[in-house]
Amino acid sequence: MADMAASLAFYRRLGLEFPPGAEQQPHAETTVAGGIRLMWDTHASLSSFDPDHRPGEPGGGWAFLCADPAEVDSVHAALVAAGHPSVKEPWDAPWGQRYAQLRDPDGNVVDLFAWTGSPQ
Repeated sequence: MADMAASLAFYRRLGLEFPPGAEQQPHAETTVAGGIRLMWDTHASLSSFDPDHRPGEPGGGWAFLCADPAEVDSVHAALVAAGHPSVKEPWDAPWGQRYAQLRDPDGNVVDLFAWTGSPQ
């Protein structure tokens, strides 16, 4: 990632927890449900052990479950107000979820969703 502080601030707003001062480090990680570890490394950190490392194109794939459809709207609005670009404004998806997409500080697409009825 290009800016550890900006990235961790973004993901903290989505509920992930990082140790104090992690934004000043070249590597940060958090553990989520099921013991899954998510890790962030700066480009400089990756290059320190992989001289062939080249920052790639932004990707995507992380989706954050919100408590309800209103939270999808409010979290999306708060992150857009904080300067993160919206990819797709909140909408009611045909598969039974309120859904929205925005970009993290590295340009990756992040999804927000909540069930509009009973989970399928």
